[in-house]
Amino acid sequence: MEQMKEALQRIISTLANKNDEIQNFIDTLNQTLKGVQENSSNILSELDEEFDSLYSILDEVKESMINSIKQEQARKSQELQSQLSQCNNALENSEELLEFATRSLDIKEAEEFSKAARQIKDRVTMASAFRLSLKPKVSDSMTHLMVDFSQERQMLQTLKFLPVPKAPEIDPVECLVADNAITVAWRMPEEDNKIDHFILEYRKTNFDGLPRVKDERCWDIIDNIKGNEYTLSGLRFDSKYMNFRVRACNKAVAGECSDPVTLETKALNFSLDSSSSHLNLRVEDTCVEWDPTGGKGQENKVKGKENKGRSGTPSPKRTSVGSRPPAVRGSRDRFTGESYTVLGDTAIESGQHYWEVKAQKDCKSYSVGVAYKTLGKFDQLGKTNTSWCIHVNNWLQNTFAAKHNNKVKALDVTVPERIGVFCDFDGGQLSFYDANSKQLLYSFKTKFTQPVLPGFMVWCGGLSLSTGMQVPSAVRTLQKSENGMTGSASSLNIVTQ
Repeated sequence: MEQMKEALQRIISTLANKNDEIQNFIDTLNQTLKGVQENSSNILSELDEEFDSLYSILDEVKESMINSIKQEQARKSQELQSQLSQCNNALENSEELLEFATRSLDIKEAEEFSKAARQIKDRVTMASAFRLSLKPKVSDSMTHLMVDFSQERQMLQTLKFLPVPKAPEIDPVECLVADNAITVAWRMPEEDNKIDHFILEYRKTNFDGLPRVKDERCWDIIDNIKGNEYTLSGLRFDSKYMNFRVRACNKAVAGECSDPVTLETKALNFSLDSSSSHLNLRVEDTCVEWDPTGGKGQENKVKGKENKGRSGTPSPKRTSVGSRPPAVRGSRDRFTGESYTVLGDTAIESGQHYWEVKAQKDCKSYSVGVAYKTLGKFDQLGKTNTSWCIHVNNWLQNTFAAKHNNKVKALDVTVPERIGVFCDFDGGQLSFYDANSKQLLYSFKTKFTQPVLPGFMVWCGGLSLSTGMQVPSAVRTLQKSENGMTGSASSLNIVTQ
């Protein structure tokens, strides 16, 4: 009995699920039917507008042609009326002269006859009838205004609905990824003069190859692109790849999407590790700010968390972004004493990487560089053999220097608004640039024996970071000429700090 009930329950569940599927499908059909009716009504309205536009153009052309014919008729009529008036006047004068000449034949006296003959001769010489052109100035032909619309009729007979544009083809070879900008280029499989514009769609992903349907971000759209390429600039590369696809549009409809193309957009992304930063630093993801009261307010909180941890209750994540995985450095003590330091949460173990740092205008002292994860909690950046940095001091006296292993090299350059940091782990090079002009500020040449972490020190001020950046093309170009021309850690002047 129980088994039969269970079987019946399964059948009921299956039927209920099937009913839900059918109901959902019915809703879809109803929505589709409604869409067909609405779209058909819109299309009919647009069709009426298009034909009304054609009728209007034909009426305008017809009116213009009628006016041309009437103007030609009026011109010719005026010419012929004028010529006809001249001829009538000449004929009237000629008939009068003929009548006078006929009467003169009856004159008997020689002297009077001679006088009449001279008058007739003079009047004949001056008569307009002998100076008239007896050829019409214009013809009655109007053939130059005749029309033949056979070709136009054939064109009108070929009117049809706009075809759906074919899918464009993205050419990966012509696409360019450089300087946090991506240029996407495409072409049509065949010429289509009905294309009005293109739509570019893109999204970020961490999966190589074809885009996945599930667990993907929504497509971002750029509409009304007139050319066959488009450049996205100012991007933050916080994913390994980006998917791209393109659609061609005519006046009426957008065509199918092109086959998607996946381009690599790898770059170093990291945040500041608030779990080990000095208590006098207020850390939020990619910003750090000096807080003179922070230590006092946070010491008790930290102790409370530690006691909670001892009781077996897990302590909350210390990073400012809850979804970020634990810091790669693992557990370590907070920086303390006068080491107002915070490190990045991602280690650099290979490759070339780049990030930028901007200080607040009133920041009195700060350092930017890298350090091994073994940097002691009392150690300051640049004062040990496990850290390299450039240091800016705006307190009491202004100094700008490169530091490593407690050695200092004064830099005779202006402190830039933004500092670019280039780390070539495999090549053992750490370089600092003016982020705007890409002027080289200083380079360390060394051999990294263990992974390094981005490091930052700040006192009485704040810093903001820009990550997810490619190594700029200008920096890559400068690397060849930079080697052998700049100072290294071994050339730093020894200064006791």
